Amino acid sequence: MSPRAYPIADFLEASPWAGLCLAADDRILAANAAARALFGSDPAGRPAIAVLRNPEFHAALEALDSGAPSGRADLTIAAPGGRGHFIIHVTRLSAKGERLAFFEDRTELDQAAAIRRDFVANVSHELRTPLTALSGFIETLRGAARDDSTARERFLSIMDREAQRMMRLVSDLLSLSRVEAEEHRAPTQSVDLVALARRAGETVRDQADGAGVALVLGPAPAGGAVVKGDADQLLQVLLNLLENAIKYGGGTAPACIDVTFAALPHEPKLRGPAVALSVRDHGEGIDPLHLPRLTERFYRIDGHRSREQGGTGLGLAIVKHIVNRHRGRLKITSEPGKGSEFMVILPAAPPERAG
Repeated sequence: MSPRAYPIADFLEASPWAGLCLAADDRILAANAAARALFGSDPAGRPAIAVLRNPEFHAALEALDSGAPSGRADLTIAAPGGRGHFIIHVTRLSAKGERLAFFEDRTELDQAAAIRRDFVANVSHELRTPLTALSGFIETLRGAARDDSTARERFLSIMDREAQRMMRLVSDLLSLSRVEAEEHRAPTQSVDLVALARRAGETVRDQADGAGVALVLGPAPAGGAVVKGDADQLLQVLLNLLENAIKYGGGTAPACIDVTFAALPHEPKLRGPAVALSVRDHGEGIDPLHLPRLTERFYRIDGHRSREQGGTGLGLAIVKHIVNRHRGRLKITSEPGKGSEFMVILPAAPPERAG
């Protein structure tokens, strides 16, 4: 049986791309489900120019009329789901002048390319400042300050601080890369979040004491706080959240950071029982304007203050990706003048069966 024996609508539906079949007069004869979703309704029976007012698209159709076997157009379409970038491939279907048009969605690829460009630009910017400082101090120590012991000690101290800053950045970049590489694999270990929080608290105890901040660890919930997780990654989540709270949420003395736990019998978005871990500070809080962007790479509310505190701008991005790997949720709430709360909600580990 020849392909023409099948209705053209069947061929259109077999394509993962949005597809249209057009008559010689540019009236749309058929559209597949992807095209109906793209345009928000079934465009069949309407003139193509009424559905898609784009000169490049219609120029590609005219090229077919002039004898070209195929054509393409590059355009942005405002669809119900938002604006998207598409490459439209058009080809002649029959001697009667029927044409096929398929819409190759390039939106996600373009977004990924933009993320890569921004990432490289941000890393370059973050490294440029300490490298410039190091280069300048080395030149000074080789010249004017060669025999000035006081200046030499001061410059070496600054150089050490800048080198440490670059090391933290490289370490966080490697952590982020590892987390992203593993994000599709759900962890399988059983991890007690309360025990892990105690361990994290001991790790940052000196830092908290130096900042005049008390860490207050709440009790374990009645049902326990055991989740399926990667202990090392969840420890990193706790350390990042605690260090952020110590640096930016201390507030006025006496300051404290509360770490609490709650067992949730049913978390709707996780579709099952869960454990919530909350790190709450009582500092100056965060303007709601910033909350949606806090987990973006290199996003800082106060860039100068963050760098002075030793931040790389990657801590919360790492937290987000680790939580995603654990199939959990990260919920951030804050109000200026009333502190901030970072809540991690993870699926609870099923109870172990007795042997």
